[in-house]
Amino acid sequence: MYSEKDLTALKDFYTDQLLNNTVPFWFPRSFDEEHGGFLLMRDADGGLIDDDKAVWIQGRATWMLATLYNTVEQKPEWLEGARLGYEFLNRHCFDSDGQMFFHVTRDGQPIRKRRYFFSETFYVIAAAAYAKASGDEQAAANARRVFGKCIEYATTPGLLSPKFTATRPSKGIGVPMIMMNTAQQLRETIGDIRCDEWISRWITDIERYFVKDDIRCVMEQVASDGSIIDHIDGRTLNPGHAIEGAWFILHEAKYRNNDPHLIDLGCRMLDYMWERGWDKEFGGILYFRDVFDRPVQEYWQDMKFWWPHNETIIATLLAFLMTGKSKYAEWHQLVHEYAYSHFPDKEQGEWFGYLHRDGSIAQTAKGNLFKGPFHLPRQEWYCMKALEIKPGVISKN
Repeated sequence: MYSEKDLTALKDFYTDQLLNNTVPFWFPRSFDEEHGGFLLMRDADGGLIDDDKAVWIQGRATWMLATLYNTVEQKPEWLEGARLGYEFLNRHCFDSDGQMFFHVTRDGQPIRKRRYFFSETFYVIAAAAYAKASGDEQAAANARRVFGKCIEYATTPGLLSPKFTATRPSKGIGVPMIMMNTAQQLRETIGDIRCDEWISRWITDIERYFVKDDIRCVMEQVASDGSIIDHIDGRTLNPGHAIEGAWFILHEAKYRNNDPHLIDLGCRMLDYMWERGWDKEFGGILYFRDVFDRPVQEYWQDMKFWWPHNETIIATLLAFLMTGKSKYAEWHQLVHEYAYSHFPDKEQGEWFGYLHRDGSIAQTAKGNLFKGPFHLPRQEWYCMKALEIKPGVISKN
């Protein structure tokens, strides 16, 4: 169980890591003053390993800088960085059909598009946070417009080219999860009257189709009716991803004056996927598991990636603050101690992204097409802010 003194020490720790370690590794060195946006594909020492730009991470970094400006300190450097990212996204990351790219060159020439709309969701949170920081009304309008487009993509079959044929229809937890969090961020920065209703719908979808109380599991994908697809892909679980969804729901419970149903739902999701994901032999969160404990196809299934640990640190802390249950304090201490003793580069700052199952470093990259200044600084920022207020209380501003 954590005492008040323990929680204060945790707040100070996360604050120090965020502001004196994580953020300084990335900024301002990653600002691309020549072409705009950020140069984020970096090795252990901060040297560039590639100057291409992942659109996801351009949006996420813009959101992070604007959020720091909005909630921590109004540093001109952070606002300027957010401007660089926001303007690069507008100039280079939308195709002529209105859909966004996934991967572009340093100067913004398109390389790759994907058949889903996650680039757009990260644009929404980036533009909304930048609008709040800068007072730019056009940025606010853009955020709301693209949010509406995301709703269309999420609810209109065939609007985007499908990845699979219609032979084995399925749906994934990723869409309701990312849309819920996008709406939460939009609501908390500039506001949008659509958010509350849609968040409720996406939570209902997650509970109805993906949370399996009978087998204590949260599925990553299911058939159209919510049944388990008994094939390799259909059986594959991603514990860290489901745990991320759990804290999104706990966050919503706090916003709704500690809604008991949402607290129960978020905690059930955390409980089920901690049981399935925590590596009892080596510690840490395993990347993939099979719902029936059969072999998993992906060869990285037993590796330890950085981001599931960030999400689990948030989820366990939030569950403890909201329920006071000692098991969540114990789980938080376990995952916190594992993560901060294995992932950080104690010499050059930030975290390595990829470990073998035994905790040894698999490779030294700190930034690539998927890793950048998002999951780790978001975790440290969120935990810092959560520990600044009394347990169970969150502002609706």
